[in-house]
Amino acid sequence: MTTEVNLHYKLRCLDTGELLSDVDAPLDNPNATRPAFLRAEYDNKKFEPGPLEDGIYRFEQWMPIRRRLAGSSAPITYQSEGLARRLGLNRLFITFSGYWPERGCRMLTGTFKECEAYSVCARTPSGSDSVLVVASAGNTARAFAKVCSDNEIPLVIVIPEVNLPSLWIVGPLSECVRVIAAGRDSDYSDAIALAGTIASLPGFAPEGGAKNVARRDGMGTTVLSAADTIGEIPHHYFQAVGSGTGAVAAWEASLRLVQSGQFGNRKMKIRVSQNAPFAPIHRSWQQRSRALLPFDEQEARQQIATINAKVLANRKPPYSLIGGLYDALVDSDGTTNSIDNATAARAGELFLASEGVDTDPAAAVAVADLIGAVENGTVRKDDVIMLNLTGGGMDLLVKNEDVRLIPPTRIINREKSDAESVEQIMKEFF
Repeated sequence: MTTEVNLHYKLRCLDTGELLSDVDAPLDNPNATRPAFLRAEYDNKKFEPGPLEDGIYRFEQWMPIRRRLAGSSAPITYQSEGLARRLGLNRLFITFSGYWPERGCRMLTGTFKECEAYSVCARTPSGSDSVLVVASAGNTARAFAKVCSDNEIPLVIVIPEVNLPSLWIVGPLSECVRVIAAGRDSDYSDAIALAGTIASLPGFAPEGGAKNVARRDGMGTTVLSAADTIGEIPHHYFQAVGSGTGAVAAWEASLRLVQSGQFGNRKMKIRVSQNAPFAPIHRSWQQRSRALLPFDEQEARQQIATINAKVLANRKPPYSLIGGLYDALVDSDGTTNSIDNATAARAGELFLASEGVDTDPAAAVAVADLIGAVENGTVRKDDVIMLNLTGGGMDLLVKNEDVRLIPPTRIINREKSDAESVEQIMKEFF
């Protein structure tokens, strides 16, 4: 691995308090005694975003990266008129990550997962000879496929076979990207396990998921976009979650904004929602349990099969560890909610009618949560509200762009997912 120096940040272990170098891009601290995140600490404490034409890298001073990659677009934030009028809100701001060229956002995967992909891949040392391995329920797979294909970064995507219809790319796919589908009724957690097996093989490396500081700080650019537009830290932050990593990223970004001294000391209330009936985070938070409450595996699979927002189906979210979602909710006096398919669909229709662009099923869940908060009086009409829409504009994207489904390179069923069998399969492609 190539040694690179003069990085503009270090990594703080949230368990031991140690400061670590990021030369080798670690995912955790071997000296930690408890599961805990690393968190990036940047040399420049002042918030100084660059020009819009820099894409996601306009926020590079607060991103743990060592290079720029081609093709990025940053989240955009604007003050709502249509939806705000419908809901009686005076200061509703929408942060949109998706395809909406009219607003200046052109994420060609239609999802805010591009924010993390452009950050993670830019953190990876350019001299690395390992193949990156990413597990996904769909959105993350699209994002990494695009970034790695465009920049010739070797990649293995592992995705449940049932989620393959959500895996596509605009234009041709480079040969450097391979797709392994977890077959036989596998879900996202099975894909994560299979990806872990592949990443343990010689020549492969795990992307790291929520433990990768670049993933979190890439997604945290949504809050930086909002602060740049609004000039304030919002009172409320709404987002639908599966793992909750994006909400943790939002919380960490808000802490940096407070530390900068440029935005006061307001704590942004983290308000996350899940797609009922599969809502393990919501169930656990309602009991204020730091540990994720246990659930029946078969029942969880059945619940996941019924929800529209498949990308929210994570059975092992980073909820309990130090610096995880539980801590974000505690520190921000946050809330959770559980939204059923029909309620989310109605919210998505209202958003389209009010704002003029479609939302993906996960973003519609967040819209529904906001509507519920207005109805129950937990947000006030003059509060500064950030609605983080994590995907949308798909109708326009399909109409305007050369969208192509990505077929799997190989389907691996559970009975063939042991390390020896997987290693033999991977030797066929790398």
